[in-house]
Amino acid sequence: MTTVPHGPLPARAPGAAGPPAPVGREELLTRLESVLHARGRALLTGPAGVGKTEVALAAAARAEARGETVLWLAALPADRAIPGAAAAALVASVAATVARPGPRTEPGPPGEDGPAHPDGSPVPGASGALPSGVFASGVFDDLPGPQRTAVAMLCREAPIQQGGWDPIALRLGIARILRVLTSRGPVLLVVDGAEFLDPDSTDLLRFALHLAPPSLRVVAVETPEPYGDTHRADGPGPGAGHTAHLWVPSEADLLLVPPLHADEIAELLIHHRLPSRMAGRIHRASGGNPRLALAVGRSLADARTPVHHAEALTLSGRARDLARQLLGAAPPPVRATLLLAALALRPSATLVRRAGRPEAEAELAAAERAGLVSLAEDGSLVFTAGLLPSTLVHDACWAERSAGHAALAEVVDDPVEAVRHRALASDRPDEELAAEVAAAAEAARRRGNNTLAAELALLAAESTPGRDGVRRIARLVDAAEEAARAARADLAMRATTDLLARDASPTDRVRARLAVLDTAGQGLTDLDDMYVHAMEDSEGETALRAAVQLRLAVKYVLADGDPERSRTAAMESAALAASVGDPRTAAQALTVQARMERALGSPDAEPVLARARELELAERPLGIRNAAQILTIRHALFDDRLTDARDELNALLPLVQRRGSVEDAIELYRTLAEIESRIGTCPAALAHAGQSLALTLEAGLSPGPAWYALALAETAGGSLGRAASYARRSVQASEEEGDRVFLSRSRYALGRVQLINGDVAAALETLRRVQADERAQSTVDPSMLRWHEELAEALLGHDAVEGALALLAEVRPVAERLGRSTVLLGCDRVRALCLAAEGRTDEAAELLTGTAGRFAEAGLPLEQGRALMALARVERKRRRRSAAQAALHGAATVFERAGAAPWLALATEAPAGELPGAAPGGDEAPTALASLTEAELRLARLVGQGASNQEAAAKLFLSVKTVEARLTRIYQKLDVRSRAQLATALRP
Repeated sequence: MTTVPHGPLPARAPGAAGPPAPVGREELLTRLESVLHARGRALLTGPAGVGKTEVALAAAARAEARGETVLWLAALPADRAIPGAAAAALVASVAATVARPGPRTEPGPPGEDGPAHPDGSPVPGASGALPSGVFASGVFDDLPGPQRTAVAMLCREAPIQQGGWDPIALRLGIARILRVLTSRGPVLLVVDGAEFLDPDSTDLLRFALHLAPPSLRVVAVETPEPYGDTHRADGPGPGAGHTAHLWVPSEADLLLVPPLHADEIAELLIHHRLPSRMAGRIHRASGGNPRLALAVGRSLADARTPVHHAEALTLSGRARDLARQLLGAAPPPVRATLLLAALALRPSATLVRRAGRPEAEAELAAAERAGLVSLAEDGSLVFTAGLLPSTLVHDACWAERSAGHAALAEVVDDPVEAVRHRALASDRPDEELAAEVAAAAEAARRRGNNTLAAELALLAAESTPGRDGVRRIARLVDAAEEAARAARADLAMRATTDLLARDASPTDRVRARLAVLDTAGQGLTDLDDMYVHAMEDSEGETALRAAVQLRLAVKYVLADGDPERSRTAAMESAALAASVGDPRTAAQALTVQARMERALGSPDAEPVLARARELELAERPLGIRNAAQILTIRHALFDDRLTDARDELNALLPLVQRRGSVEDAIELYRTLAEIESRIGTCPAALAHAGQSLALTLEAGLSPGPAWYALALAETAGGSLGRAASYARRSVQASEEEGDRVFLSRSRYALGRVQLINGDVAAALETLRRVQADERAQSTVDPSMLRWHEELAEALLGHDAVEGALALLAEVRPVAERLGRSTVLLGCDRVRALCLAAEGRTDEAAELLTGTAGRFAEAGLPLEQGRALMALARVERKRRRRSAAQAALHGAATVFERAGAAPWLALATEAPAGELPGAAPGGDEAPTALASLTEAELRLARLVGQGASNQEAAAKLFLSVKTVEARLTRIYQKLDVRSRAQLATALRP
């Protein structure tokens, strides 16, 4: 039983909002505080490990930050068998909270001023008694004698008399203690593990809370007990099996703590410094349960060698033990029913009942109350965490599994599923059965169920007798390639590992290895052996060598960051494929070559892409990943021919949804998000980026590229804070995977957000790393990643005007040679700011006016609005108040039409008619505020309105050190020495 008051927090500025919420719990924490404010009572409930205590801790920390007294009681299962344990703990907690420093007065003779036992000895804690134990605090001095005696007995600071303590006196004493405590200020009482309270304490606390004033608020945290009294620590008893609540909860004060979403699991892993690249698979394994997710994440982090996407997750150790704890509470009949459900492909209560569990509905309902499964209205069910069915199957003996599959094979209504169960019920290879499973795999493929087809293809191979080695190897190759089509990296690796252990031909070994490579996503760094062996086995096989060279071309750019080597490999692949009449491989190789030609600034990019497109249209390949039509669309994106790009992608989407792979769909949605972010349809950008992430996490691929797309979409139309978070996650995931391409892109996204937020120093550091990355990769074309203008503006914000101009002078000739007109417009925007910094404000205003107009003509509203905001800054320097207002209003109109929420907030920050930096009239002398940058103005306004450094940092998504450094510059520019003087300087 934890009885100490909640621990102290670091000092906070007055008015601060309090410590941050646990990952994914901000909305729930806000609801909890609202319920406490309105009703004074709240019950947090949910399955074990879902994070109820973390939410309560956050609420307690915020209450303490507001100056409230916090009492924390954490009951344990053993406490339920000890009468009065929780009530005694509460008294001890109150005493520890309000203990008075300094010496106490000397006591008088026993019995003169306070109650005594019948034998004449004083009651500890009574007036005149020696100060000891909980009564040393003095908080109980005002209790009447009988109440003090009862409380002393409860706390074992007085002998328990025959007949026990006076129950009425004890009730009144506990209630009086809480009233006295709340008279000193608001109190928050947190009862963690409320289901473990002993009946006596429950009764005492219920009475005390009924009489408590509104200033006492209570949060109870409980885990439901779904299986009745069979597993109670104190044994069966009256009322066992359901918690006796401290009050009668209603829907209004009962808050269910839900599991975390996949994206929140990724954030949780990052928060705990665990690898996030497996976030999707960890979410599936944990079902969003934070405790399970962290256990799986730590298992992966502690693995001797990094776990690749194509390998099974490490689910031993702590993760498996936690799953066993959750399942271990279930009675044997419930576990037997759950095992049948775990073996079924589409489990339902009806199916499990027909398979031999007559009480299936009741047993599954109990499992649902325990948070193990979720039941739909039609009786179908899903396990809340993938780790649960895998643990059930893992821990079951072969006889149990075989009997379960045999029973299910008799009752399923789908012949494909029936064959699957019959195969899994047998441990003897059988060619006839293997042939049936192979036919079932083909049927699943025709249905479009690629995942089931991949599983059945592997099962068919494993069911093939070993004496028929040729047929088994052929089926293993088919299984690996089927797994690649389904993006099932784990199945591809299983099939390939089995095949490589057999006497397979070099051709079969190469095909299987290529399947593994095709499911690797970003994670190509740790597969060097695959490439080496594939090259060796493809010797003398021109078609296979072409396929291997194609994969190497992808690896050279993604993992090695070497576009020139990638181009060479792609050219060799295309030539080899053409020599053997393989137009599909040739088209794919030419597509990779065209991508590299573009990056290297070669004029051959478009002719090569045109050849790839011709071959592709003639061949019409099954997949479109890395295909010419996708690259054609991306080139249109780079060139800002955005309407054409979007129209062609939308035409491809039905094809991808009908017959494309998961990776095809992921790339499509990510590209659409980039297009919509650029074209200014911000809600659509957010939706497409979200779909890309959802598919990525579901497929178990690295989320780095999807997080990059979300960072762009959030920057355009969501939240700059979320944009920075997604960009940082993308950086981390790309570093974990060794993906040089998306590492550079994600750093660009992060640096851009930092610059927009006004964190010039951080933006400069980040964008310089992008510059180094891109130069190391020999990237020439500035349209593929537009970091040049962002870095130039960061240099300008750092008072490095010459450096900014030098960078612009470096990129301009390249953009002109390649015809990248909108890159030149971005350079013009920053060049105008440089002119303004040099005092040439008239030229700057003229250039920005023209640039904004040309951005509008190019269909780039966000860039148009950004140029108008820059124009407003220049107009302020020119002392043209009305022109500055007009430019800002124009920018706000553009942003509002595009749904660009963060940009609209930036454009409307300055109050109408009070543009900082402008004098009251149109031609008056400039004020010192005109020397401040936009970022400095935003910070100055916040601080001038009374925000602390911490609050300003949170509002602007900056570090406190950055705020302090920027405030120093503001003070210097405005010649002020205090916040009061700053507020005066900001007045119009």
